[in-house]
Amino acid sequence: SYSTHDHSASDLSTLTLTMMLTQLQIAGRAALRLASSSGSLRFSSSNITRLGTEVLPTMSQAVVHGNTVYTSGMVDRSADDLEGQMRNVLAKIDSYLEEAGTDKSKLLTGTVWLKDIERDMSAMNKVWMEWIDPDNKPVRATTQAELASPSLLIEIQVTAAKN
Repeated sequence: SYSTHDHSASDLSTLTLTMMLTQLQIAGRAALRLASSSGSLRFSSSNITRLGTEVLPTMSQAVVHGNTVYTSGMVDRSADDLEGQMRNVLAKIDSYLEEAGTDKSKLLTGTVWLKDIERDMSAMNKVWMEWIDPDNKPVRATTQAELASPSLLIEIQVTAAKN
């Protein structure tokens, strides 16, 4: 029969740790799946799905948790002006929202970072108003920020519901 007196505390700790690691490995293999969807990598674990994991090594581009979709701060390096960068960013957001099973009519929040808020606020609002669903405007915060690269003029992050 098994008795704790037959084993040292160190042996029991090692055994417990080994059993826990084995259970985690089994659960991890069962819960984590890799699928390809519209050219984007998708990782799922439990009720969390991570989209666009191949874009940058440091983050997902979007995460779905339950019925909520969170995007990372999206930027565009291909256009030289604010309107071009913003339209490209909003197209990325639309794409990730669609992949996650929702759209901009279900936006909850938006956060906008501008390189120069005094110069670009009006142009940003013009493009924003053209893009959002006029019957389902999200809450939004806009601020001036030093962005990750001097060529970046805008960064946008959104949160959306799925239903």
